[in-house]
Amino acid sequence: VTRSPPDVLGVRGSPGKRPGWSRHHSSTMIDPSPGKAALRATLRAARRGFVDALDAAARDSALDALTARVIAAFPRTGAVAAYIPVGAEIDPTAILEAAARVDHKTALPFVTDRATPMRFLAWTPGDPLFPGPLGLRQPDPAAPEMAPALIVTPLLGFDRALNRLGQGAGFYDRAFALYPEARRIGVAWSVQEVAALACDPWDVPLHAIATEKDWIVPETPR
Repeated sequence: VTRSPPDVLGVRGSPGKRPGWSRHHSSTMIDPSPGKAALRATLRAARRGFVDALDAAARDSALDALTARVIAAFPRTGAVAAYIPVGAEIDPTAILEAAARVDHKTALPFVTDRATPMRFLAWTPGDPLFPGPLGLRQPDPAAPEMAPALIVTPLLGFDRALNRLGQGAGFYDRAFALYPEARRIGVAWSVQEVAALACDPWDVPLHAIATEKDWIVPETPR
């Protein structure tokens, strides 16, 4: 189901006609039947191809539309957590900047190693970043830990049931379990949609997904 989020903070979609609020979406989607490793490779290629095909103006317009959808769903109070992009992942810096402007605390993931659950540490746009494992850039290890009210998560793939496919390390699924009250919003380009994802028992569905075209939420609110 695709819906417009509530008009919070005076922002609701991109300026002008806001075509992204349409219920229509392409019927041509990536086949989810291969194994997860092959599907991840296909989705990475699709994401990279989509980004590379956009000129600067089109990329900025698409990112603005996606960002506005997430801003409109900010909680009234509490910290907003996002991430620093790797490769062709969507850059959510504008989301964190918007949160800071309306006095939300902001945070980034902090990873120690694959076996240790991910934490969220305080970070404000403009603060320094430090190298971490897996090619990550992270907040200061001495920054205070935060319990986010909203977690913006990157996606490799997603379906309309709000299932997500990530990089496979399980960091976000474990974080969702640690912060069950946090609202979980995925961000992705529309080309990353698949018809249906096979879910493992530990997978945690999202509350919403924002793309440059849509705001996707379940029929029954979670």
